[in-house]
Amino acid sequence: MRHRSYETQFGCPVEAALEVIGGKWKGSILYHLLAGKKRFNEIKRLFPSLTQRILTQQLRELERDGIIHREVYAEVPPRVEYSLTEQGRTLAPVLELLREWGINNVNMIKQNREQSAINKTVGL
Repeated sequence: MRHRSYETQFGCPVEAALEVIGGKWKGSILYHLLAGKKRFNEIKRLFPSLTQRILTQQLRELERDGIIHREVYAEVPPRVEYSLTEQGRTLAPVLELLREWGINNVNMIKQNREQSAINKTVGL
């Protein structure tokens, strides 16, 4: 059996991919960056319930993993822009498929969650 590099840190390639783009915010951040560069505050405005601390953490992790690029301009006040790297752009088909899946399944998800809440209320 051939040794795969992901096996040293991750159990499978899906685990490796989800480690990079998983979580509540990363996929959405990446989806919005498909349209082009965004400043920090532009991204923040897209997600009103996302705290500055968590956004900073998510962006740093995506930068660490080579998915986004952070460009700091020597201006006063400093301007910082985020964009997808070449590697990050390879996620475009995945993000588009996730978008389509969400569109096609959002009503079913809502119904399942409502039914689950009802079941919990009546003790099922």
